[in-house]
Amino acid sequence: MNAAQSVVGRRRLSQAELDMIVTAHEKFVTGKQGGKRATLRFMQLSGLDLSFRNLVDADLTGSLLEGCRMVRAKLDRASLFGCDLRKSDLRQASLVRADLRGACLRGANLGQADLTQADFREGQIAIPHPRRGLDTLRHEARQGEVDEANFSGATLDGSRFEGVSAFKADFSDCSLKGAKLSGANLKEANLVGAILEGADVMGANLEGANLSGAVLAGVDTSTARVSGASMAGAVGSVTPEAISRARELHERCLSNQRWCQTGGKEGAVARLDGQDLRPLGDKLKGLRLTAMSARGACMVGVDLSGAQLQGANLQNADLRAANLRGVRPSRRQAGRRQPDQGRPSPSLPVAPAAGTRASDPDRSAKRPDALCDGPGGRSQRGLAGRGGPARFGLHRRPCGQGQFPGRRPDPGSRPGLLTAGLTRRREIRLPARHGAERCEKGGARPRRPSSVGIGGDGVRRRP
Repeated sequence: MNAAQSVVGRRRLSQAELDMIVTAHEKFVTGKQGGKRATLRFMQLSGLDLSFRNLVDADLTGSLLEGCRMVRAKLDRASLFGCDLRKSDLRQASLVRADLRGACLRGANLGQADLTQADFREGQIAIPHPRRGLDTLRHEARQGEVDEANFSGATLDGSRFEGVSAFKADFSDCSLKGAKLSGANLKEANLVGAILEGADVMGANLEGANLSGAVLAGVDTSTARVSGASMAGAVGSVTPEAISRARELHERCLSNQRWCQTGGKEGAVARLDGQDLRPLGDKLKGLRLTAMSARGACMVGVDLSGAQLQGANLQNADLRAANLRGVRPSRRQAGRRQPDQGRPSPSLPVAPAAGTRASDPDRSAKRPDALCDGPGGRSQRGLAGRGGPARFGLHRRPCGQGQFPGRRPDPGSRPGLLTAGLTRRREIRLPARHGAERCEKGGARPRRPSSVGIGGDGVRRRP
């Protein structure tokens, strides 16, 4: 069927009309008043935008969605039977158990989409007569077509691709656990890093396909055509040797946990470099594996939920499909905020304190608190939190004593020395009680209760 025949008998919807229908459908899905299920059969929707919309259980049978933008759209259990989705944008969309039988996805982008248990098999569709309409129907068998489609990073667990044409399709780094690929045409397809554990490839055409680094555990390729296929670095099924060593490896992990619990008095750090840990399954769940070494280990599908991995060495380890929920890495690895983050630290290169020379780093490191004293004895740390970010710098002040009331002057301070000042990007407003205060050695200094800014030279002045 050519493009002209596919448009015949289909109503063209505008973006505004489509938005009204989808809004009513979203009310229907959430159980709100005034909702109505979206029935968009045999519609012309090419080029329209459905991004971020909720179309769960919607009926789009036989519609034209060529070039349609549906980024992060929810299409779970939606009927896309016989739809034309060529060059559509379905990145990160959710199509769990969607009906895609007979759909054409040639050149579509489904990167990181969730297509769990989606159906891509062949289907038949009834096409109305161009002039007589539905009085005369013509049944047409349509083969599922995903040629040159992009499925990189997508989830296709349990999906059905029997007899589907996926010539030069991109399945890199996607999950195809338990997928049905029997009789599918995967010639020259890109399956680099894909997880095909338990997939059915009986009679599939894998000629020229790239399966480098793919997980082929439980996959029988004896009946598939694999001439010219690249399987370098592919991960096969668990060997009997790995199964026999599973108990010993588990004992090492338990010894690592005792080492953590007793503070190093009992047990030892686990050394699991280059080992196949897949036979352990969920036995590592919740264990304390601090400082464990598992460089280059195969941990595909291993359950590590709740484990403590502070300081663990996992360089070049294969953690695809591993369960890492609740894992506690080190603070530095997790990027958590340190207790001293956001305040001056003696270990960091900060400006010298008041009354110290710039060439004396020891004295400046011993007085980090001097950088935080502000007007009225308040810390500049609190002011920085309210007024925005602040930075420390070296500024020349006319006097080293009596600069801020409430701060004890440095006995060794002399006029004209470099002191630590606080550069503010915003103005701060001093309360009226600071209008006139008496310094310890400076006498009475009248101040006006108005907005005062601290400039780059550290001297407060009115704007």
